[in-house]
Amino acid sequence: MLITPPTTRVIAPTEMADALAVLQREPVANAFVTARVLESGLDPIRLGGQMWGWYHRGRLDALCYAGANLVPVGAGPAAVRAFAERALRQGRRCSSIVGPADATADLWSHLEPHWGPARELRPRQLLMATRTVPPGIRPDPAVRAMRKGEMDLVLPAAVAMFTEEVGISPLAAEDGGLTYQARVAETVGAGRCFARVEDGRIVFKAEIGAVTPQVCQLQGVWTAPEYRGRGLATAGMAAVVRHALTATAPVVSLYVNDFNAPALAVYRRLGFTETGTLMSVLF
Repeated sequence: MLITPPTTRVIAPTEMADALAVLQREPVANAFVTARVLESGLDPIRLGGQMWGWYHRGRLDALCYAGANLVPVGAGPAAVRAFAERALRQGRRCSSIVGPADATADLWSHLEPHWGPARELRPRQLLMATRTVPPGIRPDPAVRAMRKGEMDLVLPAAVAMFTEEVGISPLAAEDGGLTYQARVAETVGAGRCFARVEDGRIVFKAEIGAVTPQVCQLQGVWTAPEYRGRGLATAGMAAVVRHALTATAPVVSLYVNDFNAPALAVYRRLGFTETGTLMSVLF
């Protein structure tokens, strides 16, 4: 009997069905990669990176998105090792590694001797999801979708959120933040950036990021520091979640650092429950 050894290669655009089958094993955890594939297909230019496949006995069994982020999908130890070897041959092109905690930790253990040290490790980020807004929570009626002409309002809040969350300003990138600004503008243009505006500035915001038929993922949640502790985030998030469940997907998800106690309290108050654990390696 001929046994086909495991192989790793860039998967072809014609393998869309097989790729989606792998992604659908964990629709919430894989929302980011699934959304990219559904929006752009598997062509590396449109996708913004390569999609590596790990084939076991001739069948696609695991994936790794290799773009601005390195994201393992459905990868056990053998697949992780193969992806690490390919990443080392290619050299680091990503600004972060993010994915299910066990696979990401394993991947980083192979890469750290060559790519380390990381600027920051976030070993335990809780993946949370909900299908409803608790009846006792009143959504903030002042939270609304921002319009294309309001980028002058959105960008300062987006930069403040990113800087606080990641530890560096997106405007400090080599391109002066042009890529980041384009990404924010795309989110606003798609009607997926929601905010409460007071006195000509945003005091709360959140975005609907990745979207698939099964789930959408919230990102960029931020409250102006001087407005924190007033319940603004709870009511604002309730408004965004209600909109997302009504107009976008039947499940709303997000992930949060396990040490962010205030955010965790808000999300649990809103009915979010833990569905998994992610890990991020930031460069």
